[in-house]
Amino acid sequence: MNEVQEKDNFWLYIVLGVVLVAGAVVMVKSSEHDKYVTAAKNIAADSSNSAYRNDVLHSGGNKK
Repeated sequence: MNEVQEKDNFWLYIVLGVVLVAGAVVMVKSSEHDKYVTAAKNIAADSSNSAYRNDVLHSGGNKK
């Protein structure tokens, strides 16, 4: 008559899954950030010779 009740690990699995997915997202975002460091440096060094100039982007594509 001794019945051993198993512990339900449902919420543990849910929390573990959320932590793993969040960790993967953070890792991908941080590696994506490193790709654009060189481009950002080049734009800052010579912003007048860039396809990403602020005056072009914010005036609807019309150059000054």
